[in-house]
Amino acid sequence: MNINSLNNHVALITGGNTGIGRITALELAKNGAHVFIACRSADKAQAVIDEFNGFPMIGKIEYLPLDLSDFNSIRECAKTFLSKKLPLHILLNNAGVAGVKGHTVQGFEMTMGVNHLGHFLLTQELLPALISSAPSRIVNLASRAHFYAKGIDFDRITRPTQSRFAIKEYCESKLANVLFTRELAKRLKGTGVSAYAVHPGVVASDLWRNVLAPLRIIMKLFMISNNKGAMTSIYCATSVRTAFESGNYYDACRSKKPSMVALDSTLSSELWMKSEEWVKG
Repeated sequence: MNINSLNNHVALITGGNTGIGRITALELAKNGAHVFIACRSADKAQAVIDEFNGFPMIGKIEYLPLDLSDFNSIRECAKTFLSKKLPLHILLNNAGVAGVKGHTVQGFEMTMGVNHLGHFLLTQELLPALISSAPSRIVNLASRAHFYAKGIDFDRITRPTQSRFAIKEYCESKLANVLFTRELAKRLKGTGVSAYAVHPGVVASDLWRNVLAPLRIIMKLFMISNNKGAMTSIYCATSVRTAFESGNYYDACRSKKPSMVALDSTLSSELWMKSEEWVKG
């Protein structure tokens, strides 16, 4: 994929230490961007930084500590970034979990807590930088799995994981990603900040590391590579064609119609308001 020069652009990528996020971080940095990898593992982030330093390119990669299951960590991550007084042109909410059970530090269901609430709070904390740096973009990694969610069970979000393999919770979290994107686009209209929801494809990434090994091996036979999976995220983050298509859902670098539930503006507004209440503190 051809990417226009990203000199003087700053990007922050959650989960940029592995899988799709790693490929995205490297590609943006290779094209001149100053990239911040926000994740839990300093060692894995350093491995990406060392890999990038082997290329004769002009960008830069730095590490920011971030645990999306802990609101305190999220606020500290945003605070650390904002203290650098840098612009923010690309926020790529890439990290996620699948097949995990339990709850976050603040007591929310783990999958929805990380995949939606964690990124909701991080985005809220970084909005001042995004708006002041406009034109800027927010890319939310969603999934075609959102088509299997019939709605958002708001009561489920405040309980530990209920379903086997957390499949229902995962599908609802991906629906939340699309709803959040559409609501972001509506609320940020006129600011110069655009938002996109992306289905990367069914990717053989570390997202599935918590699924039982025999099932994971079979699943990966039908998955695409991380390189292919990163293409739509990179496209939405950098393409001139997507500059004026805020709020859209993308699959294979094309704007596609999401599920009918994802188009429910009443539901997206309710999710936003409840999310604001949940992340207060």
